Amino acid sequence: MKKFVLLLILVGFLAGGCSNSEEVKQDHVDEGPSEGFREEGMPIVEEEIDLRFFARRSPVNSPYQDMQMFQEYEEMTNMNIEWDDVPQDGFAERKNLEFSSGELPDVFYKSDISQLEAVEYGSSGILIPLEELLEEYAPNLTALYEEYPEIKASITAPDGHIYALPALITLNAARTDKIWINKTWLDNLGLKEPTNPDELIEVLTAFRDNDPNGNGEQDEVPMTFRNWGQLMNSMAGSWGLVNQMGYQLNIKDDQVNIWMTDDRLKEYLQFLNKLYTEGLMDRGIFTQEESIFVGNMTAGKVGIFWNQTTDAFNDVKEHYIGMSPIVGPHGDQLHPSSPIARDFGTFAITSANEYPQETMRWIDHFFSEEGSIFFRYGVEGETFEYDEEGNPQYLGSVSGEKIGQFTPWPGGGSPQLVTEKNASAINPPEAQEAQGKLDPYLPEAVYGAPIFDEDTTKEVEQLRQDIDMYYQESTAKFITGDLSFEKWEEYVATLENMGLDRLEEIYQEAYDLNYK
Repeated sequence: MKKFVLLLILVGFLAGGCSNSEEVKQDHVDEGPSEGFREEGMPIVEEEIDLRFFARRSPVNSPYQDMQMFQEYEEMTNMNIEWDDVPQDGFAERKNLEFSSGELPDVFYKSDISQLEAVEYGSSGILIPLEELLEEYAPNLTALYEEYPEIKASITAPDGHIYALPALITLNAARTDKIWINKTWLDNLGLKEPTNPDELIEVLTAFRDNDPNGNGEQDEVPMTFRNWGQLMNSMAGSWGLVNQMGYQLNIKDDQVNIWMTDDRLKEYLQFLNKLYTEGLMDRGIFTQEESIFVGNMTAGKVGIFWNQTTDAFNDVKEHYIGMSPIVGPHGDQLHPSSPIARDFGTFAITSANEYPQETMRWIDHFFSEEGSIFFRYGVEGETFEYDEEGNPQYLGSVSGEKIGQFTPWPGGGSPQLVTEKNASAINPPEAQEAQGKLDPYLPEAVYGAPIFDEDTTKEVEQLRQDIDMYYQESTAKFITGDLSFEKWEEYVATLENMGLDRLEEIYQEAYDLNYK
């Protein structure tokens, strides 16, 4: 059925006067840039050109045509952008219509193009290959890809082409949840930061029983988590378990190991079960709403929690410090981190675009130091200024929702570069200090989720639909005690019967193709 729908889409596209041949989708690239094109500096073109961008607009964003940053950039580049920015609600349906209408935009911007969409619409000629344009006209992106080879591997389709660009997050602090511990409670009870599982239990027990906030009530939450996923990732690295390729797998000596049935996972779950059954962690984590988790942080009622930065608990942040991951029973001390390439499919050029070289130069500027600061902070003197250390800081009149009025980065999913130089808004001194306690324990490289071809994607989705649901349900039950660890072998056998070995084989093939 899906192939039939795709066929109808392609027929509609062809009827609009476009071709899906390899030759035609390279036409505008092979023709070269327009007269007056400049390979360096601004403006990008001497004579003004017009392009149409189709984009997702988050609730916190103003219309893109009204954004001060984009208005300024039009004058800098001499490239006039006609924005068709669609509100987030209902965006997916509009995006599908754009792909099938036969009247393509020149660019899909902040459009959440999935890996499967990139493969389907790239191989059909709707989206053009970008790798040659990157090499010739995107020195900033090319330099980043060379510095971090895992980026290019994670965005390259099985046919060897790159059809869409991601956001790039080179700042470690923007890719981790810090471990925050209540230093005031430690001091009140004469305790030190825990360094291993036994010490962690000792500290949490004291937080539970010894009234560390001194109000005479047993109202403290020793440890909490945002949800099941954060709980599972929080300390798994102390048992040697990390997520690679967007899944629950380790890579050692070029061998992929999905650790859902590993004895290390059993040990980790037994430890979490102890914390849960003895009331050392928040028992509401499997059912509570986000507002409860945030409320506990904001009120300073928690002993230990995980969060990227201090924004949610600014009023009580003086009571908290970052801590290092504990050393697990086998000597492991890893901390999870997301890949550098994030938000796949933030930017793609279509075959309707008559100015692909100019367009590549347009987006590449935002991946330079100057351009990335401009993207996130706007116009110097009007929306930001540099502090004494040379770091950009929003002006006092700019905060919260006002940021989304002049730049599209709030709301996520933008093609952008986040570095130490441009992230002071999300990386305050407290977060930097907390990150310093994690940096020695991050994986050397974090590989992003691979791009599969259409048939393999269907197979992976079919396998993971059952495997992931069973894994999540079972691990939650092991933690709460609703499933006895005497059932561990039965749990392992069930996952194996669901095709776990085949899934591991697929990820191994993807690793061998992209990273080996």
